[in-house]
Amino acid sequence: MRHFHLQRYLITGLLTIIPLWVTVAVFGFVLRLLAGIGAPLVEGALRALHGVAPDAVASLERGWVNNALALVATLLLLYVVGWLANRVLGRRLLAGFDAVMDRIPMVRTIYDGTKKLTAMMQKKPSGTQRVVLVEFPHPGMRTIGFVTSTLREQRTGREMVAVFVPTTPNPTGGYLEIVPLDHVTPTDWTVDQAMAFIISGGAAAPDNLPPSVPCTTRMAGTAAAPDR
Repeated sequence: MRHFHLQRYLITGLLTIIPLWVTVAVFGFVLRLLAGIGAPLVEGALRALHGVAPDAVASLERGWVNNALALVATLLLLYVVGWLANRVLGRRLLAGFDAVMDRIPMVRTIYDGTKKLTAMMQKKPSGTQRVVLVEFPHPGMRTIGFVTSTLREQRTGREMVAVFVPTTPNPTGGYLEIVPLDHVTPTDWTVDQAMAFIISGGAAAPDNLPPSVPCTTRMAGTAAAPDR
C-alpha cells in the first residue's frame, strides 16, 4: 500500500510539473533567442566603454547581467523598428532595405519568403479559414496545419493548397505539404487556438473537432483573402 501511494504521488507530481516545465522551456527558448539578437550590441557597447570605465565594464560582463542587457537591447531595438515602421521615414528606409535584399540572389529567396509568411499570419479574418486539418503523416491520421497559399495544377487544373504543418512543442519548425484542396478539412479554430493546441501537445484543445469529410466550399477563395 505504501508503494502504491508513493507511485501515485510521484506520477501526480510529474503531471503537475510538466506544464510548468514546458512553459519554462518555451519561454527560455524565446528569451535566449531574443538575447542572442542583442548580444552583439551589448558586446560592442562594453568594448567602447572599456577604456572609459573598466571597473564598471568588468561588473557588467557577468553571465546573467550580460544576458539581461542583451534582452533589454533586443526589446529596445524591436520597439524602435516598430516605431519606425509606422512612420513615413521608416517605411522609406524599410523599402530601401527590401530593395537591397532583393538584389542578393540566395538571401532574396529566404527573406522574401519569410516576409510573406509573417505578413500573411498578421492579416485579419476575411471570411475564409486558414487553420485546417490534413492527413499527415499517412492516411487515417490528422494534424493541424496552416494554409499559406493556393496553387493550380498545370495539367489537370486541380486546385492545390500549400499547408505548413508545425511540430510539437516547438512550432518554429515543421513541414510544408502541398495538398489537394478537397483533401483539406477546414476548422473554425483561430490561429491562437491552434498554436496553443500545438505547444501544449494537444492538452489545450478547443471543444469541437470538425468532421473528417473536407468541405471544399469553405476553402474557396483562400488565395484571394486568407484569414487569421
